[in-house]
Amino acid sequence: MTDKKFGVFQRLVAGFLGLSLTGSVTALSVGDRVENFRLMDHAGGSHELHYFADAPAMVLMTHNTSCATLPDSLQELTSIHEQFAPQGAEIMLINSDLRDDRGSVRAAAAREGIALPILLDTTQIIGESLMAATAGEALVIDPRTWTLAYRGDVKGARQAVAQLVQGDRVTAVSNASANSDCSVDFPELARRAEHKTISYAETIAPMLNENCVSCHREGGIGPWAMTDYNMVRGFSLMIREVVRTQRMPPWHADPHVGEFSNDRSLTDEQIRTLVHWIEAGAPRGEGADLLAETAQQWPLWVMGEPDVIIEIPPEDVPASGVVDYKYKMVTNPLDQDVWVKAAEIIPGDRSVLHHVITTFGELETEGRRAGRLKRGTGGGLGGYVPGAVGKPFPEDTGILLPAGATIEFQMHYTPAGLATRDTSRMGLYLHKTPPKHKLGSMILLNPRILIPAGAPNHSEVMVRTFDQDVLVYSLLPHAHYRGKASEFVAHLPDGTKETLLSVPRYDFNWQTNYDLEEPRFLPAGTKMVHRTWWDNSARNPANPDATRDVPWGQQSWDEMLFGSVRYRVVDADADPSVVGGGME
Repeated sequence: MTDKKFGVFQRLVAGFLGLSLTGSVTALSVGDRVENFRLMDHAGGSHELHYFADAPAMVLMTHNTSCATLPDSLQELTSIHEQFAPQGAEIMLINSDLRDDRGSVRAAAAREGIALPILLDTTQIIGESLMAATAGEALVIDPRTWTLAYRGDVKGARQAVAQLVQGDRVTAVSNASANSDCSVDFPELARRAEHKTISYAETIAPMLNENCVSCHREGGIGPWAMTDYNMVRGFSLMIREVVRTQRMPPWHADPHVGEFSNDRSLTDEQIRTLVHWIEAGAPRGEGADLLAETAQQWPLWVMGEPDVIIEIPPEDVPASGVVDYKYKMVTNPLDQDVWVKAAEIIPGDRSVLHHVITTFGELETEGRRAGRLKRGTGGGLGGYVPGAVGKPFPEDTGILLPAGATIEFQMHYTPAGLATRDTSRMGLYLHKTPPKHKLGSMILLNPRILIPAGAPNHSEVMVRTFDQDVLVYSLLPHAHYRGKASEFVAHLPDGTKETLLSVPRYDFNWQTNYDLEEPRFLPAGTKMVHRTWWDNSARNPANPDATRDVPWGQQSWDEMLFGSVRYRVVDADADPSVVGGGME
């Protein structure tokens, strides 16, 4: 795209998003479009604005914990909720005050009896675009057009909501004046001119190189490659949108629960800097272009050449239709028992290969499971999901792979509109000497789930018990299209509970294994409680059919409650395969 054409394109998109031609955010007035965003609330839930597209009205009231007159506004807002929520109106609060945090907001909500979600705008980029500078102000949004229908005092919001619910034009007018003690400071608004000096060379390009380029590269899973400044500039408004809606970077864990070594998220400061640079027009500035000049080599095998490469039997995948799970059997090519320290699968065709689960054991030769592995005869070697990269198992741990074992590859294919042949491979990396500890996995699955038609927040649970002291290394939640949220909670023998992982915005497209920064010791008798929530309503854009009760099933139009906990037993002589009780 030429600079002239790009300039026209930028002006059109900027006008649609409510940005000035210089990139600065203009005041949001009645009739202006309200951009989509996603924020977590004070209780750990996650909310996306445009999820409520079928609501007749949406109300956001600005909040902080220091406004003396806010209780009166809250009382009025609660009354609006009681009157109009039964008719589908959505009512929430939004807190952009840097003096508050989740703890102070939760305490205030408990003290004031607030039952509504309070969205936490910790980066302030949403509050800046809304110009939400006074606590107690109500913004009424018309989801039919995603435009601002009213802004002002909460009393006037009642009339605006009533008119939208009735399908009428909003004529409500606010006569309220702002309270100085309720002001919310947005320090970056006063520094808009300085945002034009944010250095692409020294700040933006290094940030993108560190956090984004591993996927957004030639041959990567990203839909476009960050090869230089011009590519980033061309996609800058898209970058702003996916950061505001938290689609990128793809990390879905609650930042207030646990620490993870593979955390892909940006910090609040990085998000502010990136968004402000884009809103300033994505200036090039001086300096070298790291993205253009970095001749980084991306090896086929992330951990180097494997000790053993196993060719998975190929599969011809049609252009359309449903492909049943394929089970590919390969005999271990090694003539001796080995300890595996890492495994990696290289997909043959990423566009159709959704996942691979790899297990090994003895081959069943009789009965209905003939040709499959005998249950309880082996273990797992990991697998492949979109976005996964190979990494070694935890230090001093490994998995014993017997000579002559049968390796089973469960292959899930999703046709992508073009017939293709998938020829995937698995690489094994071996210990030269046996490791100190055998790595184990606890599987928590509940095949008896049933999700009612239309249910927006249905949950089911699975519980297993550790019979020995263990060190937990990682946790993996898995569901399908309707998956909404998931968590792992350890119920300790002393009666205390600890949430090890909370995923408030589960995304089927990213099957993340969450690796703990430090292994967590759990004593014998600890119950691991794995819970998943599903959204089987018509509001869920990924839902194949909101009218059916959804059972357990392997295909993605059915659902799963499946969790995996990777651990080792503290007793070096214990066998991790015997740890764990049954369904409770």
